[in-house]
Amino acid sequence: MIKPTIADTGIIVAALNKREKYHVWTLEQMRSLTVPMLTCEAVITEACHLMRTEPNGKEDVLNLIERGILEIDFSLETEVGAIKDLMTKYKNVPMDFANGCLVRMSELNENATVFTLDGDFWIYRKNGGKQIPLIIPKDVRS
Repeated sequence: MIKPTIADTGIIVAALNKREKYHVWTLEQMRSLTVPMLTCEAVITEACHLMRTEPNGKEDVLNLIERGILEIDFSLETEVGAIKDLMTKYKNVPMDFANGCLVRMSELNENATVFTLDGDFWIYRKNGGKQIPLIIPKDVRS
């Protein structure tokens, strides 16, 4: 069984922007991962926003979807209640909307690993207390 990978915003930006601290690390990790990596519209929106000042930055983000490297595998309409619950539960962290979507995706895809640069994922739990499997740099902590 192939273990799906769920891609967070920072990973997308680091993969595309050579000036990002974790650019090389991200590309090294991606070489061993199966594509498509799963993500959601909230992450794509954040990545496009962060890449807006780079030449062709937003287009580069969208090209990852067209090339089959990323796949949108999430329905906000179906999962809005669960996301609201997660954001309320983690309001002291705080949990933003995109992270709420990714935690929910990790609940829906039981064997998935979250690929992230966000140390808050060390705190978040899925399905009432299970640690979320992560691909994250060793020096990133909550």
